Amino acid sequence: MRVVVAMSGGVDSSVAAALVARSGVETIGVSMQLYDQRDGAAGEGFGGCCTLDDLADARRVASAIGIPHYIMNFERQFEEQVVSNFVHEYVAGRTPLPCAHCNSDLKFATLLERARGLGADHVATGHYARVDRDERTGRYRLLRGLDPAKDQSYFLFSLDQAQLSSARFPVGALTKPEVRAEARRVGLLVADKPDSQEICFVPDGDYAAFVARHAPETARRGAITDRAGQVLGEHDGIHRYTVGQRKGLRLSASEPLYVLSLDPTDRTVVVGPREALDEIHLSASHVNWIAGTAPTGPIRAAVQIRHRHAAAEATVEAVPGGRARVEFAVPQRAVTPGQAVVFYVDDEVIGGGWIDAAP
Repeated sequence: MRVVVAMSGGVDSSVAAALVARSGVETIGVSMQLYDQRDGAAGEGFGGCCTLDDLADARRVASAIGIPHYIMNFERQFEEQVVSNFVHEYVAGRTPLPCAHCNSDLKFATLLERARGLGADHVATGHYARVDRDERTGRYRLLRGLDPAKDQSYFLFSLDQAQLSSARFPVGALTKPEVRAEARRVGLLVADKPDSQEICFVPDGDYAAFVARHAPETARRGAITDRAGQVLGEHDGIHRYTVGQRKGLRLSASEPLYVLSLDPTDRTVVVGPREALDEIHLSASHVNWIAGTAPTGPIRAAVQIRHRHAAAEATVEAVPGGRARVEFAVPQRAVTPGQAVVFYVDDEVIGGGWIDAAP
């Protein structure tokens, strides 16, 4: 058996590679070059991951554990599938989730194709998630990582049966402290390397400036209104706002105001009191059901609307057109178009999609 391990240069993927190699299978390390390194020198800089230093760390780790290592160019795919989507979503008045596209579209869909070109049977990553096979149905299941503080199954909801059958998550049954301890035991130089926190292609965290550079037409003024349509002020572009935002509105009001919705057509930002953020329903599009088929009727599930959001009890119903409708038992605050909504039964991801709006 031959396994390709996606190596970012961080401790999680490094330990994943070490564990796969120790299992006795033929192991190949692959790092993805996601942008032209000259861009960093020119000031567009990436940070936190994907840098030249990270690629060098991955190569050194591969050498230390005795496996071959290759760098593959994914610049075009990263631009098309992640960066362009990020910009387009902000222009459309939505709040994007680039890590989900990077994890599913690049690390599995595209990398899996390259891995098969190397004759590999599986792709392993450093995700805190698990996969197993239901012996009764023959279907593969995606499960939460055992470390609740690091679980990344939320970002992998779009994986299908074919991808899951080829996926390995060697650190999914470990906690983060256990991963670092294993890295030290093996003598990996990245054992204490900090985790990346920011979106790699916006290292300074200034999403609005990044979007404006790539889509100058977004930096157009518009009105900030209340729910009745009364104009309360002006803004410098809807890409500067997201549902639930309070800071940066520059409004004088008798009570705190929050962004309730964004209208890209007339560039309106609608604000209101905090309680107006509560929603009992949401609708989602491009829904993927892990089993390969949608449930035939409503199901009870724990539903997560953000990565760090506590899953909430809800009824989920598949509707035509690859969509789903969710009704929560208790209203949820700041349901945000553009984010992922993921459905769980116990620790199993049964599906997920992209939040459109409250129906």
